[in-house]
Amino acid sequence: QVQLVESGGGLVQAGDSLRLSCAASGRAFSSYRMSWFRQAPGKEREFVAAIGWSASKPTTYADSVKGRFTISRDNAKNAVYLQMNSLKAEDTDVYYCAAGGPYGSVWPSTDPYEYAYWGQGTQVTVSS
Repeated sequence: QVQLVESGGGLVQAGDSLRLSCAASGRAFSSYRMSWFRQAPGKEREFVAAIGWSASKPTTYADSVKGRFTISRDNAKNAVYLQMNSLKAEDTDVYYCAAGGPYGSVWPSTDPYEYAYWGQGTQVTVSS
């Protein structure tokens, strides 16, 4: 069982940066693949970025954020981060942290149904 709490959302201007954090509690955080999704009202949840549990910490990104967003994890702190640079108005959404596993061979893991644990979300608003 993993509990997730996101933080770091807010209102920024286009071109600004923002760093989201996700604090995890529970056992064996390092064995879970972690991801960020986002969702606007009335729309389906959209994959943003994911990072694997293996030692190499593989990452994968949605094309829409590639080169602008960076996902990372600190297993010693039970945390995963999303550094968002060069933000655009279309990045405005509620951002969710998700955990899948433990372990498993599913990679890349971009389908929300592959993640069993979710945080409550944090709002990111980018004004143009």
